[in-house]
Amino acid sequence: MKEEVGKRIRQIRENMGMTKEKFAKLLGISGQYLGVVEHGKSYLSIEKLKILCDITNLSADYILFGKDNDIINNTKTILSEFSNEQIEVGCEALQKLVLFLKSK
Repeated sequence: MKEEVGKRIRQIRENMGMTKEKFAKLLGISGQYLGVVEHGKSYLSIEKLKILCDITNLSADYILFGKDNDIINNTKTILSEFSNEQIEVGCEALQKLVLFLKSK
């Protein structure tokens, strides 16, 4: 689990276009310790995890477990604007797209 969390933290940092040193400074840790965390050898403290959540606007569920509740909630909100018939047509189109991509 430590390795998975570390990979997610590294990916978050890279997606933000930040160096280890700059990202570590935001978290209040050393660049060396951030490297240890990113390689799955240690965890961030709860306090540092909260800082990470605050600066990235990501949930602890996502950082720790890869579970993105925002996607689920956002999808439900978006889909609530469509009729059941429209959703069914969209799902059929997605199924056809998946079959097409698998055939390539």
